[in-house]
Amino acid sequence: MFDKILIANRGEIALRVIRACREMGIKSVAVHSTADADAMHVRMADESVCIGPAPSSESYLSKAAIISACEITGAQAVHPGYGFLSENASFAQALEDHGITFIGPSAEHIRIMGDKITAKDTAKNLGIPVVPGSDGGVPDFETALKVAAEIKYPVIIKATAGGGGRGMKVAKSPEELEIAFRTARAEAKSAFGNDEVYIEKYLQKPRHIEIQVFGDGRGKAVHLGERDCSLQRRHQKVFEEAPGPCITPAMRAKIGKTCADAVAAINYIGAGTIEFLYEDGEFYFIEMNTRLQVEHPVTEGIFGVDLVREQIRVASGMEMSFGQDDLEINGHCIEVRINAEKIPNFSPCPGKVTQYHAPGGLGVRMDSALYDGYRIPPYYDSLIGKLIVHGRDRPEALARLKRALGEIIIDGIDTSIPLFHMLLAEPDIQTGEYNIHWLEKWLESQFSK
Repeated sequence: MFDKILIANRGEIALRVIRACREMGIKSVAVHSTADADAMHVRMADESVCIGPAPSSESYLSKAAIISACEITGAQAVHPGYGFLSENASFAQALEDHGITFIGPSAEHIRIMGDKITAKDTAKNLGIPVVPGSDGGVPDFETALKVAAEIKYPVIIKATAGGGGRGMKVAKSPEELEIAFRTARAEAKSAFGNDEVYIEKYLQKPRHIEIQVFGDGRGKAVHLGERDCSLQRRHQKVFEEAPGPCITPAMRAKIGKTCADAVAAINYIGAGTIEFLYEDGEFYFIEMNTRLQVEHPVTEGIFGVDLVREQIRVASGMEMSFGQDDLEINGHCIEVRINAEKIPNFSPCPGKVTQYHAPGGLGVRMDSALYDGYRIPPYYDSLIGKLIVHGRDRPEALARLKRALGEIIIDGIDTSIPLFHMLLAEPDIQTGEYNIHWLEKWLESQFSK
């Protein structure tokens, strides 16, 4: 087992890893930019190292600075959290080259799943169902027209190196396709330095279902059920729950086994998430995230496992502490992402938190790095907290979420909390009858008057 782990991240996820380290008797090292000198993860860690100025490109994304911090402190391993360098194959390889363990999958697996086309081909070869679409990248508009005609409109164009909804455009006709194709390529070039795109069938009313998998790197893997992440705005999740309201035990067992068998076949190590669009009883592969997800607490809630602890265990060479037969779903869990944003335009709202009070009580978990007097910097993601609730069933979890939202106090800034109060009053949310387009249509109906 490791003696010391460096956390190459910030905010609530850095605190999440620090807590797991502390329970395991492992020393933790926090890294921070100059803007985060007073951040809670810096205060909580056993050691801290400043790795650069405020811009993430000069601090949290600086591989050299993080490796230097490992050498200075004697950290034997790095936990990347999510975002930043968590899915950067060259970073994982650089750590390995310096004799430092990357707490995550191999650089090869990150590389394979980081390219959307390669990931889709790999998934298909492993027996995972995929969305009908182009075989690889689409080099020109004429080819795009042929592919779209074969798979039928509407279609969606995606950047091969994409993420976060950038480089994604929908076309419902040949006329729309030309504009969408050129726009998607331009966005992809600007955002990722790679203008290659591919085309898939655009599903009309799908849900976003993701399967949590975990492997030991030696041919053993399990699945930990699904999360429904269909409530999204601009392809960004805002509300996640497990188990999925529309998924039956038989469906879960079938798609879960398919995913677990697939990652076992490639000797995948650590946590991973295989994401699908789900419609009319069919699953269609979107991508695989080779890291811990923001919404991992809902899976922890229904299975009673610590995914971060397990990541650290297998990275150190230990066996997984559970097998598939040990995993039984207990109740229902919901997470809402609380952002420093002004509703309804969702503009970032950094600033000083004049008062903060976290909710509590049975079945309530608040993952946040806020404290009274904390000044939220303007340089990073607007996520400031995750409220996670657990109940014996979905109605109890919803009731607990409503109660917990009413207890939160975050003064001095605007947050997205009012959005969730409104959503919980909607019949479709109460019944779970929503899809990936529901939230944007609802927002338009509520705020475009």
